[in-house]
Amino acid sequence: MAWTGAGVADIGADDLESLLAADIELVVIGTGQQQQLPDRSLMFAMARRGVGLEVMDTAAAARTFNVLIAEGRRVAAILYPV
Repeated sequence: MAWTGAGVADIGADDLESLLAADIELVVIGTGQQQQLPDRSLMFAMARRGVGLEVMDTAAAARTFNVLIAEGRRVAAILYPV
């Protein structure tokens, strides 16, 4: 699925609805060359839904996503270009 969302700071829980509908347990966000944190409200919204949220630079996020998929985890990734 292609991501058409806004910048990292602008991601809201509503933007992730299609990912959450896929019954995932974790969303990994790669924020480009440097880590950027999303708004705290997104972190709280994901926690309330019982879905993990990990935010890191894109290279680390891609590695993390691959490891988690290899482990059979239900994970989705949003990867911003470097």
